[in-house]
Amino acid sequence: MVSVKEKIAYGLGDTASNIVFQTVMLFLTFFYTDIYGISPAFVGTMFLVVRIIDAVTDPLMGALADRTQSKYGKFRPYLLWFALPFGLISVLAFTTPDFGEEGKMIYAFVTYTLLMLVYTAINIPYCALGAVLTADPKERVSVQSYRFVFAMLGGLMVTSLTLPLVEFFGQGDKAKGYQLTIMAMSVLGVLMFLACFYGTKERVNPPQEAVSRSYMDNFRQLWQNDQWRVLALVALCLLSGYVLRTTLAIYYVKYYLDMPDSITLFITLGMLGSMVGCIIAQPLAKRYCKVKLYIGIQILAAALCASSYFIAADNVTVAIGLYVLWNLVFNTGTPLLWAKMADTVDYGQWLTGVRSAGMVYSSIIFFIKMGIAIGGALGGWLLAGMGYQADVAQTEETKAGLLLAFSLYPAIGSLIVAFAMGAYKLNTQKVDEITLELKRAAE
Repeated sequence: MVSVKEKIAYGLGDTASNIVFQTVMLFLTFFYTDIYGISPAFVGTMFLVVRIIDAVTDPLMGALADRTQSKYGKFRPYLLWFALPFGLISVLAFTTPDFGEEGKMIYAFVTYTLLMLVYTAINIPYCALGAVLTADPKERVSVQSYRFVFAMLGGLMVTSLTLPLVEFFGQGDKAKGYQLTIMAMSVLGVLMFLACFYGTKERVNPPQEAVSRSYMDNFRQLWQNDQWRVLALVALCLLSGYVLRTTLAIYYVKYYLDMPDSITLFITLGMLGSMVGCIIAQPLAKRYCKVKLYIGIQILAAALCASSYFIAADNVTVAIGLYVLWNLVFNTGTPLLWAKMADTVDYGQWLTGVRSAGMVYSSIIFFIKMGIAIGGALGGWLLAGMGYQADVAQTEETKAGLLLAFSLYPAIGSLIVAFAMGAYKLNTQKVDEITLELKRAAE
């Protein structure tokens, strides 16, 4: 059993990660277009290029973590080594030197690339750490539920505090306000990563052959894992829709609902809905088959997302309510997805005799980041294509395009996910059987 104290310590690692992740998802496009003055078309292309570069490094980072041998374990030491660089580069990414139009683009590209690379260096080992805290499949859901409740706490900090702190620190200078806000949050994030490092313990030790093989052997073993392939497709489609919707949320509130002063309220309530979803994931998983439950969650999330298309701009209460409910339903599936990744690690070991937690997590995160890249790029390209102009009243055609991109397009991602999960066979019974066989083999 993993103690509540250790689950909290593990969760604090994702609170720290989400301080930056949610800031990037919710504010970075807006920061680049409306604060730093970069064109949305360039931002969309930059997001795609950088996130592809970043995604390619994920499996390499996972393979490196699997081979790490230290007195702290395989995955924990990266929390110690990269906490401070992560905080420093986060501040640089939200700094706005006056380099002229071309110089701004180069600076944004370089700092955003560095931010994503250092995020990979600390987040890949952190995610894999969840698979070695316990070998109990039921405890894994609990660990991931704690993790994502604390992750959403990080998101809640971002949604509720970012814009007020920007105003407080900036005193009318939004560029300065963003820089100092991220600086304050980064200090807190560094401390949380250190708390995660000191408060957790690696218990599941992989067989030595997992680290004695070549990188190419690890990739070949990974490809044999058919359930990994299902989760890879799920991750790609899931995050493409999610990031597109969250990227456009600020624009939706500011320009479609015409309530710029309610941006913080809108995204904060959405984050509270996400927290509730993560909390109820564990009791639901105990009562229902995790696979069938996840499919139902995605179908319902798609329906709620698409419903926003039919809500008039003056029906603000319903618009907010739908967004909160969508976040609640969508993020009920988040701990379930990450618990499935740990199950897939066990399945790969049962299938091939090789346990590579770092490779499984990092490669699925590769597809997560590809989804993020696609969703972020689509957000920038769609804004450019619909004729968006920063910080001015938008045309009716632009508002109509914004509504479509915020509602119907992201719903498609959830529907594809629900369909793809039909090929996922690691239900509760199968996972229990695999866990028992692995335990017997280890004795």
